[in-house]
Amino acid sequence: MRRADTLKMNKVLVTGVAGFIGAKVAETLLRQGISVVGVDDLNGYYDVRLKEFRLNGLGSLGGFSFQKINILDRNALSRVFRHDRFDAVLNLAAQAGVVCSVGNPYAYLAANTLGTLDLLELSKEQGVRKFILSSSSSVYTGHSGPFSEDLAANTPYSPYAASKKAAEAFCHSYQHLYGMDVVIARYFTAYGPAGRPDMAPFKFIQRIQQGRSITIYGNGIQTRDFTYVDDIAEGTVSALKLKGYHIVNFGSDRPVRLIDFIRRIERYVKKKAIIKKVAPIKADAKDTWADISKAKRLLGWSPKVDLDEGLRRTVAWYLENQKWASKIKLGYNASALS
Repeated sequence: MRRADTLKMNKVLVTGVAGFIGAKVAETLLRQGISVVGVDDLNGYYDVRLKEFRLNGLGSLGGFSFQKINILDRNALSRVFRHDRFDAVLNLAAQAGVVCSVGNPYAYLAANTLGTLDLLELSKEQGVRKFILSSSSSVYTGHSGPFSEDLAANTPYSPYAASKKAAEAFCHSYQHLYGMDVVIARYFTAYGPAGRPDMAPFKFIQRIQQGRSITIYGNGIQTRDFTYVDDIAEGTVSALKLKGYHIVNFGSDRPVRLIDFIRRIERYVKKKAIIKKVAPIKADAKDTWADISKAKRLLGWSPKVDLDEGLRRTVAWYLENQKWASKIKLGYNASALS
């Protein structure tokens, strides 16, 4: 495998730029002096106020421009590619949500697989040399951790995971056929300030702070490899240096039981959680655990923010923005995908 080169870029395209990870990746690029063209359709799968908050933050940084575009609108995307010449495309656009994908698999096939194909085709046509796809630890379901990148990962439990695996396969074929540098970034549970309200960290913080009950699926001993979003963004940007085709995990390599995660939140919110236990979800993974030795070897990357510090920052952000963050609607809106 060829190792990383020095990162020399002028302008990149970031799709899903208003998303949790997408916005942080764009911020990381901008702070390195790289111009970013961001696209996002701002769909209502979860509360759009969080997406607008992230975009406002990016707008305060020089070198950023935004267009409201769905990556399935190939004509609109084509105009973006014709207007600017990109050194790289970072496809952070995705329809997220394991549970929601069970009820609406077509939306996930479209956004995650066909959307990726649109971007690969346009990148090929316009001579873009580097492409990064955001993938997920969900593709590892059916395996025991720690999950290394050389696992077959061919037993997805959900349409979400299947759509991500299919997108990965298209990326591999385009790298083989056209020689572009491609990195599949497999993310493990991201958390941090301004996170997604359909995920446990934001939901738990808001509900515990408000004295409302939280729901956990199963007995709470399932584990997650929680990874601070700044670390994920730093790893993603550093992966632009790689040549050829690579799959790289970005996780903490320190899985934590869900019940212990809740206890940590209690410590920083300074309130006890009211816990309601319900049956496990069949589509969800019982445990996740990232083997990050490849990221360390190829990129010199390892997470810098441990869970306690990351949660302290996340709760502090929530409390500082409580006036509006407390009104954010939790969960997801499946009807926004129809």
